[in-house]
Amino acid sequence: MYYPTIRSLRQHPLPSWFDGAKLGIFVHWGLYSVPAWAPCSGNLQEIVARRGWAYWFVHNPYAEWYGNSLRIEGSPTYRHHVATYGADFPYEQFAPLFNQAAAQMDPTAWADLFARVGARYVVLTAKHHDGFLLWPSAYPNPRRPDYHATRDLVGEVAQAVRAHGLRMGLYYSGGLDWTFNPGPIRDFAELFTTIPQSAAYVAYVESHWRELIARYQPAVLWNDIGYPAAADVKRLFADYYNAIPDGVVNDRFIQLRIPDHQLVKTLLRLMARLALKTGGGAPGSVHFDFRTPEYTSYKKITRGKWEATRGLGYSFGYNQEEQPEHMLSVEELVHLFVDIVSKNGNLLLNVGPAADGTIPPAQRERLLGLGNWLAVNGEAVFDTSPWLRPAGRTVDGTAIRFTRKGEALYAILLGTPCTPRIAIESLIAIPTARIHLLGHDEQLPWTQEHSRLIVTLPERLWPAPAYALRIVPQPRWSR
Repeated sequence: MYYPTIRSLRQHPLPSWFDGAKLGIFVHWGLYSVPAWAPCSGNLQEIVARRGWAYWFVHNPYAEWYGNSLRIEGSPTYRHHVATYGADFPYEQFAPLFNQAAAQMDPTAWADLFARVGARYVVLTAKHHDGFLLWPSAYPNPRRPDYHATRDLVGEVAQAVRAHGLRMGLYYSGGLDWTFNPGPIRDFAELFTTIPQSAAYVAYVESHWRELIARYQPAVLWNDIGYPAAADVKRLFADYYNAIPDGVVNDRFIQLRIPDHQLVKTLLRLMARLALKTGGGAPGSVHFDFRTPEYTSYKKITRGKWEATRGLGYSFGYNQEEQPEHMLSVEELVHLFVDIVSKNGNLLLNVGPAADGTIPPAQRERLLGLGNWLAVNGEAVFDTSPWLRPAGRTVDGTAIRFTRKGEALYAILLGTPCTPRIAIESLIAIPTARIHLLGHDEQLPWTQEHSRLIVTLPERLWPAPAYALRIVPQPRWSR
């Protein structure tokens, strides 16, 4: 039994399913999937570090932020909207267009794909910052009638996902709702100074989260951009854990009541710069099970669980402007994923379906490429733990990431070695050790030369983004 106190909530153990899951699929889908447009400005972390937050919001490459970018007169999104739909076409008029298109959506096709990729859980945007609901709530938006999906999309996706053995999580934007506070947001500080704080909004978001928990039993509560200060999140968490003991909550239920003052905004900008350097995090959260760095990852093994989240390209929502060159290649995706897992992280990899629910070919290609690699090498990733150190390398410079499971150490080569005979620096195996290349049946010959483990790979390696060696028992690190 959990109680609404910090002491009680901190007794909640990280569920083994989440620790071992490693790969989740984030789905950003809503009204913004109709215009499906944003400028391809670049990666969040890189743009903000180089140009600042004010530039970011004007040139926001997140298509799901279309409703905010549209309100910034003169922005690329504003110009596109006026040219495409006209100056008198408000954002909320995308609702009937979305519902018409979403009638064709097949949740089983999503679940089939996600299962083929090897994902263990799915997180769907039940409500994004625009306030549109993907389920028929008993607590409709008091400011916009019929501002919700005509199908129970949350329920249908949850049913399909669970039928494939995956867990279902839900995203909800508790901190931003542009139907209550229309903005626009032009700087980082305004992300928090514009959080609605009225009693009506507190009741609204509390009712929604409790309804989502009771109706859909989500395995993950994935809140975004803070939470109203007067809400009782400790009681929400306690009730959630009592109902779903192996559920998890993220670190974005940050409760701040920040005055719209220039000095406060300056301090928040300084905090934002620090967050970029440290890889994110949310020190203002009352309680959480995992941290959520966005479009970045940590540089070393972390003691606490974390989940890196990002899109395949620059956007979470579908952006028709994104081309394959704007997206991670399959090789980059595999290397990123392995690096995250080696440091105690999960990857919540986003897909942005079109308004009719179809997942664009370039996204499918990358998902299936990752899935094909995991079909051979998943043993080195799923249900593993970090080793003594996350990284190593061969003498010829091939990068390596380490994971462990039971008696085995996995050394994952991030690239194709130049020769079949590789020398791994600073790794010392016992004389009776057995080494296998995943996907290859025969045991590999090896020798020990001082602090270098010399392994002879098959002469003809199949093309792959990375290759995983299983070493049993675990060797020791010589430095």
